[in-house]
Amino acid sequence: MASEFSALLRQLRHSAGMTQEILAERAGVGVRTVRGLETGERADPRVTTVRLLADALGLGPAEREELLAAAVRRTGHRNRPDGSTDHVEPTTGQPAPALYEPLAEVAELLAQSVAARWQREEEQRQVHDPYPLPVRWRPVPEKLIDHWVNVRRLPAGGTHAPLDVSGQLDEIVDVYRRIPSGRLAVLGRAGSGKTILTVRFVLDRLKSRARTEPVPVIFGVGAWDPTAIALRDWLAAQLTRDHPGLTAPGPGGSTLAVALVESGWVLPVLDGFDEIAGGLRRPALEALNSTTLPLLLTSRPAEYAAAVAETDVLTSAAAVELTDLTLDDLADYLPRTTRKSCGGDLAGTAWDPVLTALREQPDDRACADLATVLTTPLMVTLARAVYSDTPGHDPASLLDPRRFGGPEQLEEHLLDNFVTAAYRPRPEHLPRSGPRPDVDPERARYWLGYLADHLSRLGTPNLEWWRLGSGLRRRTRALVTALVTATAVSLTMGLLFWTVGTVVGSWPNVVIQFVNAAAAGLFTGLAMGTTYWFMFAAKDTAVPPSGMRVKVFGGARKAGRSVWFRLLIGLACGVSYGFGYGFVWGLLNCVLLHTGFPESLNISLKDGILFGVVFALGTGPAFGLQALLESPLDIRSAVNPMGLLRTNRRTGIAQFLLWAPGLGLLVGSGASAMMRPMTALLGPIGWNLASSVQVGVTTGLGGVLSYGFTCTAFGQWVVFSRIWLPLTGRLPWPVVAFLEDAYQRGVLRQAGAVYQFRHARLQDHLARRYRALRGL
Repeated sequence: MASEFSALLRQLRHSAGMTQEILAERAGVGVRTVRGLETGERADPRVTTVRLLADALGLGPAEREELLAAAVRRTGHRNRPDGSTDHVEPTTGQPAPALYEPLAEVAELLAQSVAARWQREEEQRQVHDPYPLPVRWRPVPEKLIDHWVNVRRLPAGGTHAPLDVSGQLDEIVDVYRRIPSGRLAVLGRAGSGKTILTVRFVLDRLKSRARTEPVPVIFGVGAWDPTAIALRDWLAAQLTRDHPGLTAPGPGGSTLAVALVESGWVLPVLDGFDEIAGGLRRPALEALNSTTLPLLLTSRPAEYAAAVAETDVLTSAAAVELTDLTLDDLADYLPRTTRKSCGGDLAGTAWDPVLTALREQPDDRACADLATVLTTPLMVTLARAVYSDTPGHDPASLLDPRRFGGPEQLEEHLLDNFVTAAYRPRPEHLPRSGPRPDVDPERARYWLGYLADHLSRLGTPNLEWWRLGSGLRRRTRALVTALVTATAVSLTMGLLFWTVGTVVGSWPNVVIQFVNAAAAGLFTGLAMGTTYWFMFAAKDTAVPPSGMRVKVFGGARKAGRSVWFRLLIGLACGVSYGFGYGFVWGLLNCVLLHTGFPESLNISLKDGILFGVVFALGTGPAFGLQALLESPLDIRSAVNPMGLLRTNRRTGIAQFLLWAPGLGLLVGSGASAMMRPMTALLGPIGWNLASSVQVGVTTGLGGVLSYGFTCTAFGQWVVFSRIWLPLTGRLPWPVVAFLEDAYQRGVLRQAGAVYQFRHARLQDHLARRYRALRGL
């Protein structure tokens, strides 16, 4: 068994007609490594090394599986009769074989999640209705491609002809497999079908994927800042955003997301290189060239060429450029997207006269303009939505030279009318949601325009629900957070005091308590607004969604640094907030009771010290308990934006139900327990059991509300998306329903845990209209 891998590697190398030197050069490993693996001197082939060798040999899925299985068995995995494996410690202590099985299982779950997600997305975009628009490509100019010897991973001094990388949509995986380096750049102008190609690549690759091969995952690379975060770290962060369960600890102490990226289990499909901010494209390309990661990259040609001119081509990468649609493509596709004519020719459609004019009058200006516009899948899809899917619209109007002065006006017309067509009244019902809501197209265009402008100001294509407030000025965000927190705490405490006053009939005390409630809310708002400023607004960051859930029975994390760190944070917050709150509490009571200044100051200091100690004893254990009961989400969690929102909402409700009574009990019981020592230290204190209950209840509710609004992603969603932005007219009140409806109508698309506009051109168009309407 020990020589199985050696013999198999040697056999595969001979079949490929390579020497050990050529194989080493193509795989990017040392010749001594290849020689040692073939002779048996090295009994510890790393999984990543075996994958590089398989790529260099150009192995198919079955051969790759066989080679990696032989490597794993060689380093300590013995087959059982039932097909499972026993693990034996590798003789050399290399970690890769021990990491293989657990990460392979996680990769399988990730592959299933990715496949299901993009299959639904293809169906949602009606890619196959009636059939996918043809997407073809051709080689790009040689100046945009690395040396073919590098692409082919040939040894020094080798020369070779270019690879044949031409093809069409259903051949993309085969073309990619022919590239020994595993690096391909796909260039195409706006709307040429790059995103459709990446989705088809992922789905076809997953269908033919062997268990040993990496999982292709699409990343919207436009949101990457290469000067702030390294590529692998950014990939891991995006994985955990879309799959929160990957924050769970993985082999070697890192998270599962980091382990998958570092071990080569993820094949990055980087969509939208041109959407990276202009000044960051050069460092982005340099960062990509500093790695040997196999990848597929898409970009507009001009932006990619500009980045290449500033630094270098994408190292070891082949490159292709998507070609335009032809009149034959249009003639095959557009008539099949609309109804047959009601006249004598039942086989005819409203598109036939237009297509005939385009073919017979190519020199006519109107025909030439329309033919130019309809060379990209995006514009053809928009034309279909506006004229084929919308009753009563005649595509012949596109040939009116009095309405359209050129291709730009035609494109703006299609972009503008796409929203109107998408929001036309329809009788159909949506699954599990009843009738589709009627939304005024102009209002929808305004709200979508705000979202588009919001993304433009943030410089990202990703519409993240937890960052909807980030488009506001930082000071505005802090003030709004403070205002909402103060209002919520004041109303909560006031309602509690009113209830207590009604029960006991003590209206004069209730008046004082109402003043105290307002003061407590004001102080809480100022404190939490300041906290929010220093934690998030000053850094211009948003509160990230939680990758944890509260789990009381089983699955809780082991106590460790996180618990003790949270405990210390809770103690510090309790002391500072408690002292300030107690001081204000005592001062206001003295003012209302007309107490003299020296006595008022003395009482206020006593109350500040008392509340500081009491709150510290409550919030410290509460924070630690919260960390102790947090458990990572399931790996298959949150496959879409609303799924992630619902997960965070459930986590927030669970924290409220657990933490509010827990914090209240700790504060109330701590207050009662501390009365005797505090009385000995500070002198007589007017305190009784009713005071402990009152402080416990109000602190539990007020503390959890203020923390939730300030320091959780769901709380920030409520503050801005459910209160402030609808209140100021920027978004509708039912924001969730609006976003889901926009997705169902095809205006938005889903990319993991975020929304994106159907196309960057549509986002730019809506943002421009919004700014013009607002006079910005």
